[in-house]
Amino acid sequence: MKLTGNILNIKNKRDDRHAGIAIEVDKVEYVTYKKDGKYFQPFNLEVELEEPIVITGDQLARKPDKHLQEGEYDFDVYDKEDGDYVLNESKFLSVLLVYDEFEQEHVLSSVEYTVTVPNDEFKVLKEEQHKLRQARKGMGKKKK
Repeated sequence: MKLTGNILNIKNKRDDRHAGIAIEVDKVEYVTYKKDGKYFQPFNLEVELEEPIVITGDQLARKPDKHLQEGEYDFDVYDKEDGDYVLNESKFLSVLLVYDEFEQEHVLSSVEYTVTVPNDEFKVLKEEQHKLRQARKGMGKKKK
C-alpha cells in the first residue's frame, strides 16, 4: 500500500482535478452474500495481489459518513467507461490515516479495498486461490 498526494483533498463529489492522487492497493477483499436459512450471511475472501491495483483520485469520491473514527475515510469508487466515470456500487475503499506529530503530516496506516461479487464468481475466485496455495505449498516440499 502506497499513497501519492493528499487524499484529504478529495471531497464528496468525484473530480478530474484529483488525478494526481494515487493509492496502490496490494490486497483485495471479495465479499458475497449467501442465504443461510432466513437471513443473508456475508462471506469474504482476501487476496494478496502480485501487482498492486492503482486507484487514482479522479476515480474516488468521499462518502459523507459522520460516524467514522478519527482518521478513517470511506470512498465510493468510479469506473471509467468510454471516457465517462460511472459509480461502481460493488467497489468500496476505506483508508485509515494517522497524524504524525513529529513530521506534522498524515501517514497511511491501512487500506481496505472491498469488491462485492456474485456467488458464482466468488466460488471461481476461491477455487483459483486454493489452487495457487496448493501450488505454492507443493513447490516447497522436497522429494524423497
